[in-house]
Amino acid sequence: MSEEASLWALFGSSFLAATLLPGGSEAALFAVLKLHPGQYWLALAIATLGNTLGGISSYLIGRFIPEKKELPGLAAVHKYGSPALLLSWVPIIGDPLCVAAGWLRLNPWFSALFMGLGKLARYLVIASLA
Repeated sequence: MSEEASLWALFGSSFLAATLLPGGSEAALFAVLKLHPGQYWLALAIATLGNTLGGISSYLIGRFIPEKKELPGLAAVHKYGSPALLLSWVPIIGDPLCVAAGWLRLNPWFSALFMGLGKLARYLVIASLA
């Protein structure tokens, strides 16, 4: 697969993995880094961007959920605010955290920042294994 196609596939995989859909972007990043080691920083940036944008889409979904509904992850986000989104990469709990942040109307800029930092840290660990 060409470098460009690999990077587009990585972006798509990273985006979808951060939505309510299942997916594993870690394997995609690992594969891209094995196939194209010269693209280390670009692949890391693309995976982080795609995964963060996916998290933001979950945040936006949360903004449209009626306020009468109780959400999973709400207590943690309510207690810790945007920094709780450092854990948005964690399987099973990450997506509800992003949705809860949107539902609580947390600052979208801080929410995106903490999502991105958490996701970058996870991808740095994956990249160090490649």
